[in-house]
Amino acid sequence: MNKMTNNKTIWMKPRYVKKKWYVIDASDKVLGRIATEAVKILRGKHKPYYTPHQDLGDNVVIINASKVKLTGKKYFQKIYYRHSRYPGGLYSDTYRTLSERKPTAPLEIAIKGMLPKGPLGRELFRNLKVFADANHKLSSQNLYKLEAN
Repeated sequence: MNKMTNNKTIWMKPRYVKKKWYVIDASDKVLGRIATEAVKILRGKHKPYYTPHQDLGDNVVIINASKVKLTGKKYFQKIYYRHSRYPGGLYSDTYRTLSERKPTAPLEIAIKGMLPKGPLGRELFRNLKVFADANHKLSSQNLYKLEAN
């Protein structure tokens, strides 16, 4: 008689996961490549017990966000849109003007767009800290340096 093995999928619970802190230096790196690396860490896809519907990822600190690079002519041509929810309230900014006003905004917008929409995405986005320069207040955390392409 054949005995069937009881192979069940084990779902990891977020309370059993110890989160690490990763730091990414964004100076002279391409914006999209940094964003994909950060999202992979935030979602927890680098871990063997990745679960799509839970926050099992780690925390990410990005420094030197103002020194990020874009390929092609995107520095002058990329346009970011936002709406005030009033009639005729569509606003647009180029990458150049947005990065001058808020140096961390383009990287945050790129990462937020890659995260899932809804409560899980908002929870994951809280695990991201972006700084325009190398100064940050998170030196008390045990930061692991992550080399992004």
